[in-house]
Amino acid sequence: MTDEQILLGIALTVVLAAGSQILASRLRVPALIVLLPAGFAAGALTDVVHPDRLMSQNFSVLVSMSVAVILYDAGLGLNLRKLTGRTRWTVGRLLVLGVFITFLVTTAVAPAMFDMPLRVASMLGVILVVSGPTVVGPILDVVRPTDKVRRVLIWEGTLTDPIGAILGALVFHAIAATHGVDIGRGYQIGQFALSIAVGLTGGAVGTALLWLTLRRLRLGETLGTLAQLATVIAVSAVCDVVRDDTGLIAAIVTGLAVTNISTFDMPARRPFFETLAQLIIGLLFVSISATITPASLVPVLLPALALIAVLVLVVRPLIAYASTAGAGLTAGERAFVGWMAPRGIVAAATATAFSADLVDRGVAGAAKILPVTFLVIVGTVILYSLSAAPVAKVLGIVRPTGTRILLVGGAPWVVDLGTNLRAAGLDLLMWAGLAQERRRITDAGIGLATGDLLATATNPGARLEGVTAVFLATDDDDFNALASIMMQDSVDGPVHRVGPPEDSRGVVAPYTGGDILFGRSLVRQALAERYEAGARFLVQAASDPLPPGSETLFVIRADKRLEPVTERRRVAPGEGDSVVLLTTS
Repeated sequence: MTDEQILLGIALTVVLAAGSQILASRLRVPALIVLLPAGFAAGALTDVVHPDRLMSQNFSVLVSMSVAVILYDAGLGLNLRKLTGRTRWTVGRLLVLGVFITFLVTTAVAPAMFDMPLRVASMLGVILVVSGPTVVGPILDVVRPTDKVRRVLIWEGTLTDPIGAILGALVFHAIAATHGVDIGRGYQIGQFALSIAVGLTGGAVGTALLWLTLRRLRLGETLGTLAQLATVIAVSAVCDVVRDDTGLIAAIVTGLAVTNISTFDMPARRPFFETLAQLIIGLLFVSISATITPASLVPVLLPALALIAVLVLVVRPLIAYASTAGAGLTAGERAFVGWMAPRGIVAAATATAFSADLVDRGVAGAAKILPVTFLVIVGTVILYSLSAAPVAKVLGIVRPTGTRILLVGGAPWVVDLGTNLRAAGLDLLMWAGLAQERRRITDAGIGLATGDLLATATNPGARLEGVTAVFLATDDDDFNALASIMMQDSVDGPVHRVGPPEDSRGVVAPYTGGDILFGRSLVRQALAERYEAGARFLVQAASDPLPPGSETLFVIRADKRLEPVTERRRVAPGEGDSVVLLTTS
């Protein structure tokens, strides 16, 4: 290819990777639904979006390094403190039974379906055992299932990726070395244990390097991100040199260690690293799907649909039924676990690497591995993406829509505000530091958040699950200001504070930015004084006439979403909405 073609190919690949994900976010669908067809169309219609031409034999190496970065980022999101009791055993059973049963069934049916040798079918079987957080996560974000189900599926999807990659490497070497496959020998078990050992060693080295750079040298956000990227790539590359595909284990072990060792104190959100991982995912899917030709799909299309039916309707429900027994899940939650096993980036990456090597070695039927994997990925992602939300609704495992509020403060006016919000049907928790204020909250019949909930919310390395809005209204303006800054990255929603008095002499509050709750005319002191003078909160339909002298504080949408009036944003109610007022009448 000429320099101009290479530049055009790289530019078009990046544009497709970014544009497809932007379009998918607007459509509220997993990015793979757009990425895979976009890459496939680009590969079929152009001569420049072809990774095998752009990067030649280096493509598989770049894929391996890219997947390592993705798995490291996924590992950073796995807090072991949340994987306890029955959840831990459920995830463990899903991993063991899922890998074993999926591999056996696929290996058994693939020779007849695709007219391929048993050894090639075994390669396909081990590739299709993986799922992945890059597909499961976006689907669950749309569905919003119960926390227990989400935790199980995310952990399973993340941990099965490196296991599948290692098993794929072992099967590949068994096929390449013996022209057959014999995974039952003790030799292969020893090889698997050796691969795990190399990966764990690499993870320990990566953790030590990051402890040195992030804790001892105390690098800032920019250099710290650079150190993480360099460490993950270097450690995974060295592990792959020592032992094929052990770099993926090293990457995810490093991520797990960094996020679970308290001394690292990693932030919950890492904008640059998350953006990088998102871009890598897009580039990989566009590039991999561009290598698939229409001619390679036609012969395997109908058998692949039959294989998808077997995996979705037989294999996954069987695995979930056996794995979730005694797990403390409801019948609906167990059924949903049985209806969620899309294939993702690691399946595509391992299929790309292993099938190409087997084709080069002249293994019959190996050319069918990648197109079959591609069709299984597309089929499962589309099926689960379109059906997950209605299935979850039918099974009754969807979390209620609306806003779950954490109201912080215990003054009489704050508790009265909380009482009115709760009476309006909103899901509300309150927290206060003083014993007298806490008694006032419980006497009002409002749920009192535990102390560790607020500690979690103000911890930059944690995520506050379930809470979608935080309102800070304590008598300490500096606390409100500092907490509003610290909690921004820990809450999936807005964090607002009441404003300090205009003549405030606070250390932080007068100089802290952010959108002030209710605006500057209703600062904390003004609200307290007006409440003491007889003003009260009132919830009424937006269509009713407003009482004289009242001021709108919140709009409660018909679906129980709470939208506050702030200094920068005036909210207009619509038909079926309610309003929360401060009124003197």
